[in-house]
Amino acid sequence: MHVAFVHRRGFGQFAALAADLVQSGNSVSLITETVDQKIPSVRVIRHRAEAGPRASAAIARHMAVPDHHTRIGHRVAETLDAMARQDMTPDIVVGHIGWGSMMFVKDALPRVPALGYCEFFYRSHGADIGFAADDQPDLEERKRLRLRNVAQLLSLEAMDGGISPTEWQRSLYPADTRERIAVCHEGIDTALFRPNPAASVRLPDGRVLKANDPPVVTFVARDLEPYRGFPQALQAAAQIVRKRPDAIFVFVGGEGTSYGPPPPGGGSWKSHLLASLDVPADNIIFPGVVPHHILRQLFQVSAAHVYMTYPFVLSWSVLEAMACGALIIGSDTSPVREVIRTGHNGILVPFFDVDALAEAVLGALSNPQASISMRAAARRTVERRFRLEDCLLRQRELITAMTGRPATP
Repeated sequence: MHVAFVHRRGFGQFAALAADLVQSGNSVSLITETVDQKIPSVRVIRHRAEAGPRASAAIARHMAVPDHHTRIGHRVAETLDAMARQDMTPDIVVGHIGWGSMMFVKDALPRVPALGYCEFFYRSHGADIGFAADDQPDLEERKRLRLRNVAQLLSLEAMDGGISPTEWQRSLYPADTRERIAVCHEGIDTALFRPNPAASVRLPDGRVLKANDPPVVTFVARDLEPYRGFPQALQAAAQIVRKRPDAIFVFVGGEGTSYGPPPPGGGSWKSHLLASLDVPADNIIFPGVVPHHILRQLFQVSAAHVYMTYPFVLSWSVLEAMACGALIIGSDTSPVREVIRTGHNGILVPFFDVDALAEAVLGALSNPQASISMRAAARRTVERRFRLEDCLLRQRELITAMTGRPATP
């Protein structure tokens, strides 16, 4: 079977599935603008990258993003048409629908099944927008968000099926589309991400951290910003180290802004917040973005892992931390409630309540034995619902159902 993946930024969410399909003897192609990693035996076909959204007098208000998505869709359609003319027609196209890449797949290849990855449907209420009290959308913002979904709606109308990583993310899509969207996460490698009492991690300054020697509190995000609760976590850390001067906080993440606005005056949220907080440099460490194996070691030595998020896409990192047996202290928001239940496999606190977060972390540090059962339950949650082998099997079953051909030998 020939499976063609479509994603602007390389393999993205499809990396494990693409590698698994290749190992199973299938032919795999990737249609993309840029390549994030190499997977042996995968044919990479790069289409021309379109310049970003560009407003002009000839384009209606708020149509710059839909226009950009449409241009991306044209590039992918041209690529698929060229593949068909060269006798390289895939048996199925699997692609991310968020950037317009899948808009014209069924026009280019009418008889080829299309499976769309449904990550996040934008809403002016009930999700990230309007979550913060000072971020209430006005009419213009509500119109902009509705138009932001144009590419997804057109893709969904034509596709044969969809796939979403969590129930909550699926629930954001229009009711009449949900029955065609299956829920299946990309999967967590529980053989790689597992508890290791003997784990240690060396910091950039040469210090070596081990479990509870000293107690380590971890925080991980693509970028250190409000969407992922960085301000609350940093403010809580400043409180905690005054009461527990032996505690070490490790904040992993970049200094850009992936989601939401930058801080007042520009720059990074890290610099903006540190300027107003009395945070001891020896207790608060910012290693930046670290390799995946270092991230795993941090999870394994963590006395408490803080995971805060707006009602937004659930991060892989929290599931990897759970698989490592970390104690999750998370925000009581919809994406996190889907995987964490307070007292069972972690602890939830109100997103904006810094004092509650600090109290929960201090409690975990003062009585580590009390969290043993929650740590074990967290790993069982990942093994039961997000184990890589099980997720790959479900994804292959979806492909088989859509093509009528097995995705395995």
